[in-house]
Amino acid sequence: MSIQRPNHEQLATIIKNLGMSMDENEVNFFLENLQGVFDRYDLIDSMPDNITPVLYPRTSGYRPTKEENPHNAWYWKSEITGASEGKLSNKTIAIKDNVMVAGVPMMNGASTLEGFVPDVDATIVTRILDAGGKILGKATCEYFCLSGGSHTSSPAPVVNPRKEGYSAGGSSSGSAALLAHNEVDLAIGGDQGGSIRIPAAYCGVYGLKPTHGLVPYTGIMPIELSIDHTGPMSRNVEDNALLLEVLAGEDGLDPRQYNPKTAPYTKALGNDIRGTRIAVVKEGFNHENSEKDVDDKVNAAIQKLESMGAIITQVSIPMHSDGVVIWTPIALEGLQWQMMLGNGYGMNYKGLYSPTLMEAHSHWRTKADELSDTLKICMFTGQYGIDAYRGKFYAKAQNLSRKLRSAYDAVLEQNDLLVMPTLPIKATKLPQQDDPRETTFARAFEMVANTAPFDVTGHPAMAIPCGRSDGLPISMMLVGKHFDEMTIYKVAHAFEQAGDWEKM
Repeated sequence: MSIQRPNHEQLATIIKNLGMSMDENEVNFFLENLQGVFDRYDLIDSMPDNITPVLYPRTSGYRPTKEENPHNAWYWKSEITGASEGKLSNKTIAIKDNVMVAGVPMMNGASTLEGFVPDVDATIVTRILDAGGKILGKATCEYFCLSGGSHTSSPAPVVNPRKEGYSAGGSSSGSAALLAHNEVDLAIGGDQGGSIRIPAAYCGVYGLKPTHGLVPYTGIMPIELSIDHTGPMSRNVEDNALLLEVLAGEDGLDPRQYNPKTAPYTKALGNDIRGTRIAVVKEGFNHENSEKDVDDKVNAAIQKLESMGAIITQVSIPMHSDGVVIWTPIALEGLQWQMMLGNGYGMNYKGLYSPTLMEAHSHWRTKADELSDTLKICMFTGQYGIDAYRGKFYAKAQNLSRKLRSAYDAVLEQNDLLVMPTLPIKATKLPQQDDPRETTFARAFEMVANTAPFDVTGHPAMAIPCGRSDGLPISMMLVGKHFDEMTIYKVAHAFEQAGDWEKM
């Protein structure tokens, strides 16, 4: 095949946009000398792409009816049966809809991507199927995953099964709701600012954001390379650890992975936690929007851990209060540069790309008015930072992120875990059509003060249900050393076995 060459007008526009001045003769000179370069593009175009093979048969499935989908938690139903035996035999799994499953539509919560069908399986999809898991379909997620609430997904909000009319949290909204409603055994979530832990907390399930790079992100639509995480969600700790055993480890295709250290996570279960040192982070409590019942229930859970033999100390990490500040330029400028301007992937790293996704996603520019308000405000901020300050604040925030990591690591040198509320608040009511437009922003971003910092630093962090108030779950968060998910699981399982969280 022969790719389309630029004409004189197109090249002249490129030259002008790059700040250069050329007359027609100069433009023609470069146009003529570009032809040999584009001959090489013709050769690339003629070569088959080097993408991973699809190993398990499946049908395209269908979009479920309202009767089948009372909480709007399913985007698409498509059963895919894995190997005849393995760690996940007899386990059913929902895949967040930012994860590619070949031959099954993927929308990533966004109307602008509707109609896209991937041609590859994400690494984690292949690993689930190799382990004998049965995929039941794609779980709804928020509009390009840019909301901690569950009100931005297209075409309808995800409703919390624990309380009608309330948010399921985001962006892994469908994954948490399906678990809470007992429709699947396990689910995949994604986390760039808290998007595994927020819906887990709102819906009363377990959600682990693994250490950055422990689980390959290959075949999942990126937001920002340095904060992209994917991981397990479940109704109990054992299933969560089991799924992480299947998901974790290097795949040779994801540049986010730098010598990840795996472990037999299920062997952490059933162990005594006496002597485990847990630091209560003062700055994780008493935020401006903290609800007293949340802080009280988490403190009661910490006292429970102490009664089980854990050594509890109170610590102050002042920089934790700046964590969401540091996260902001990284997330907003980074997502605008990579996910939006870079058509999902951007450039400048080695790894598996999806050219078909890049092409499909690039068409958001022709439907930009359809983008969610929460995505738009992130894009506007990110673009301004890029245009007005040339990415200075992104760069400075990345530098500061190392200092933030060191602040946590200094405490973790003397302690095994950090603990705090996962979120300062319980699930909120879903915004209504007659609510002020500003409400959509508040419900999307108001809860990330404790979750977002650990996306920046990459520490593993788990949301653990620890009580109820007004019919809504409350969650505490355990944070561990890099690649020490084992200690998180040990303490989480011991706490789970010590009593029914719904009665705490």
